Formats: sequence, structure tokens, C-alpha cells
Amino acid sequence: MNTESWSGGPNSLHGKLALVTGGTRGIGFAIAEMLAKHGTQVVICGKNEESVKTALSHFDTLAPSKVKGKAADVKHHEEVQALFEFVDRTLGGLDILVNNAGIGRFGAVSQISPQDWADVLGTNLTGTFYCTQEALARFAPRRGGYVVNVSSLAGKNPFAGGAAYNASKFAVNGLSEAVMLDSRYENVRVTTVMPGSVATEFGIARTEDGKDWPDAGRDWKIWPQDVADVVRAVLEMPARTTVSAIEIRPSQPKRK
Repeated sequence: MNTESWSGGPNSLHGKLALVTGGTRGIGFAIAEMLAKHGTQVVICGKNEESVKTALSHFDTLAPSKVKGKAADVKHHEEVQALFEFVDRTLGGLDILVNNAGIGRFGAVSQISPQDWADVLGTNLTGTFYCTQEALARFAPRRGGYVVNVSSLAGKNPFAGGAAYNASKFAVNGLSEAVMLDSRYENVRVTTVMPGSVATEFGIARTEDGKDWPDAGRDWKIWPQDVADVVRAVLEMPARTTVSAIEIRPSQPKRK
């Protein structure tokens, strides 16, 4: 790939090779589905085999033969290395990395446990670093590539109880800009996507009997497919242009 071979437009994703971390549900699933439907060969990962198996069963219907998957916990370097070895065997290269894997553990600084802090920073920040470093090595022989980091508006707007999550997303935003500055002359573009409230299980409400309420907030929150559409628009920009950061908000959030 060079700066002329990815010139944007409706067919620019066709034939590309992509990895979407945290691609088994929510925003990651929607991005992987969008890519596959536009002709991209995709590998997804999730933390466990069962989540990957479930997601792939859906992709067999939505986008047959376009999506493969492997379990990987991105906060562990050796699992990231094994994931990228799977990408090498399955795709034979890489053009797009979507760093979407993320978790949230919430509580006041005085109360959050060291383990929760380590898990959040390890997954959201260190996992993004590990995957980006592996991807850059694979972009080099293809003379370029694209990194999309799914961050959050929480990376600009701290909130009470969000110390670990805020810290991880603030750091992801900084890492993204540094990668962009490091790699722009190698034809690597980097975009940080910062959604606000998204209707996924990440912040799902519960019914009175303790069960998940899958449609909670869907009447006003952003949908995962909306984020995927933004990612598509960013990836289809002409090679001369990088959208370095983009914020996505619900148009009419609930009044406080």
C-alpha cells in the first residue's frame, strides 16, 4: 500500500486486511461488521474463546467468510504476540488496526483496588500500545496503514468515580497523537474516535430482577453502528488527509 493506493471513496476498503480488538460485541462488533460488508478481510479478538465463538457464529450469517477470530487478552504481551501471529497466518498482512478492546472499573481513588487499576490501565492503554507496536511492524512492508483508537469523551472530561477509566483514556489520546507524529512519514494515519454514551452492554442498565435490559438508552444514546459509520468515513478519507481526532455525542442526551 502507498499513498496513492488508498485514495478514499466507496471502494477503498475492499480487499484491505484489518484487526479489530474487542470485536466480539458492541462497538467493535459493529466496526468489524461494517468492514466485512465493505469487502475487508477481518480478524477479531475477545478475551475468551466462548465470546469469539459466539461472535463468529453471527458473522457467518452477516458476512460469510470475511471474519476470523482468536481469543486474546490484550493486556498480556504474549497473548498479543500470538494474536498477531494468527493475523499473519490468516490474513497474510495488515492494513488497518482498530484498538477497541477496553474495560471499565469505577470507584473513588480512595476505594478502587490496585488490581482494578492495573486491569483498566493494562487493557485500555498498555493493550493499545502492544497492538499498535505489532501493527506498525506489519505496516512497514506494505508501505503504510491505518490505526483507529476507540477512546472516549472520558478521555477529555473526567468524572467522579472514573479515575482509572479517565486516566486510561486520557493516556490513549496522548499515545494516539504520539504515534501519528512518529509515523506520519511512513504513510501511517492515526485517528482517535471519542464516543460519548453508546447503547452497549458496557454501561447497561439492569431490570428490577437484576437481569440485563438490552435496549436501555437506545432511545437517546449513540448506537454502535453510528460509531462504525464514523470509522468508515475516516478510513475512506483521501490519503492526503488525516482526521486525527473526532468526538461523537448523543444529539439529545437526557436532561439532568
